[in-house]
Amino acid sequence: MSASTPVRVQRTIRGMPTSDGAGVRLTRVIGGPDLPDLDPFLLLDEFGTDKAEDYIAGFPSHPHRGFETVTYMLDGRMRHKDNHGNEGLLTPGSVQWMTAGRGLVHSEMPEQESGRMRGFQLWVNLPAREKMTDPKYQEFAPERIPVAQPAAGVQVKVIAGKVGETAGPITQPATDPVYLDIELAPGVAWEYVLPEGHNAFAYVFEGAVTVGQGDNARPVERQQMAVLGGGEVLQLQAGTDGARLIVVAGRPLREPVMRHGPFVMNTRQELMQAFVDFQEGRF
Repeated sequence: MSASTPVRVQRTIRGMPTSDGAGVRLTRVIGGPDLPDLDPFLLLDEFGTDKAEDYIAGFPSHPHRGFETVTYMLDGRMRHKDNHGNEGLLTPGSVQWMTAGRGLVHSEMPEQESGRMRGFQLWVNLPAREKMTDPKYQEFAPERIPVAQPAAGVQVKVIAGKVGETAGPITQPATDPVYLDIELAPGVAWEYVLPEGHNAFAYVFEGAVTVGQGDNARPVERQQMAVLGGGEVLQLQAGTDGARLIVVAGRPLREPVMRHGPFVMNTRQELMQAFVDFQEGRF
């Protein structure tokens, strides 16, 4: 396949309203019946509200094993703690890439009583060889997330991957992720080359874009996800009100997935062991 082959929109999906934690209202885009997963991505939730009652209960202590959680805060403040003594505060524009590995118990609680809370949580699978690694964090304040301006009217926060010579701070060799927050001025077009062989999606959270050109052009509206495929050159053009979207890509693992709630393993036996280990306090 030529590196100049344009990306096509394979399908578009609207997220489903749901709640998680102690009743936090979310829009679930990956992880629902329309798109259970997109290897290596297991879940994508968007949260965004001005109503404190929609988020104030937060996510009290809960376990994870076998995958990674990626929290990207756009607005608001969220404090996280875990049972290994780690603690931090996510502020607007900050990113936390948490590798749960063999297991931890953590909480994510709003550190505000009013105002806007907005952002994303993405779950990324781990390969079998890394599911039982020690937990770790890659956490970056907003000033450590580089911003590229590859063309007039284009601004890209590079969380993972590269835009030109600008490289994001997140690294994960297993899935080689790309995670971009792209802002396009009204009517502006931009092209980005995705890594060959990666699964990828674009999720629009402000304005609207067109993906592709000519007969293959497809509109993607606010709160719609486009599952991408067929090539590497992602062609974007903003609508009349501009656009802001995340573009995320990762190398698929192509391994069996056995998941239940906060545990993601490869076999039923491993999954049952995760429940036993948690119940016996071995996380």
